[in-house]
Amino acid sequence: MQNMRHYVLMAVLVVVVAALTYLGLNALGLMPVAAAAQASPIDWLFDLQVKLIAFFFALIMVPMFYSLVLFRRKKGDSTDGEHIEGHTGLEVTWTVMPLVIVIALGLIGADNLAKVRAPAAQVEEIKVVGFQWSWRFEYPQGFVSNTLYLPVNRQALLLMESADVLHSFWVPEFRVKQDLMPGRITEYRITPTLIGDYKVRCAEICGASHAYMESPIKVVSQEEYDTWVKEQTALAEAEAIAALANPDPKRGEKLYNESGCKACHSLDGSKGIGPSWLGLYGSQVALADGSSVLGDDAYITESIRNPNAKVHLGFPQNAMPNFSYLKDGQIADLIAFIKTLTK
Repeated sequence: MQNMRHYVLMAVLVVVVAALTYLGLNALGLMPVAAAAQASPIDWLFDLQVKLIAFFFALIMVPMFYSLVLFRRKKGDSTDGEHIEGHTGLEVTWTVMPLVIVIALGLIGADNLAKVRAPAAQVEEIKVVGFQWSWRFEYPQGFVSNTLYLPVNRQALLLMESADVLHSFWVPEFRVKQDLMPGRITEYRITPTLIGDYKVRCAEICGASHAYMESPIKVVSQEEYDTWVKEQTALAEAEAIAALANPDPKRGEKLYNESGCKACHSLDGSKGIGPSWLGLYGSQVALADGSSVLGDDAYITESIRNPNAKVHLGFPQNAMPNFSYLKDGQIADLIAFIKTLTK
């Protein structure tokens, strides 16, 4: 009878401590605001895991402290404690129960993953390129942005690729995280549900400036998104026409900073992932096959369109991604900028 009272009291304390632990963890605000439809199943699973953490914490700590307080050795008692051989039922229970829980969580996780990756009837496809150390967003209408615009309540399919090393696309408010790998397209589906400003971070250590690899994200209404797309399309077309007529080195420098060129090509002659642009234009460029070529408009254009056509001596093939999305006018601006980089 005495033992039963201890079990009942410990059971009550376990429930109380588990509830208080769960409420305390919730009060910490462990998760940021949920701003995507995909956050709902993820948050539900996270909440379930927090509840399990609170329960098992109480299940371990309550009996331990209860025993330390009530069954500690009394002062002056030097006798041996009771010899206990073991309890087969208890040992089977604490072996089988975690196995069942792990299998159940695996099944729930698989179901949640299916919900997160479920395609919608209509999606907005956007190409995402991660490079050291920034992000580039290429829209199907033919323009590029360093800010990711997304329409609210419409699924976006981000086709993601890295230009150099491993990166990871992570927006805390969207919950979902996806790795980017060189030479491989990975998919990221997200349906924003809350208009506002967010930020994408790289969640994979990718080099010296990894901590600064961030870009803004704007979730806007469908009307505002459509207006922005029309404006950017018209602006890109106008810039392309203007660049062909009058290449501008300032626009070229802007492209150098925003399109990923600076991650590989220095402007001071130092060797990077790719050759330096300092003194490139008009020089004789040594190639990997032993020949050389004049660093003129044709060579630079070909190197941007088809980087493996003429591989620079000292650099491997496939080191540079294909920048085929650049328009002729943008390439003209880049060449105008390179012409200013004289030794």
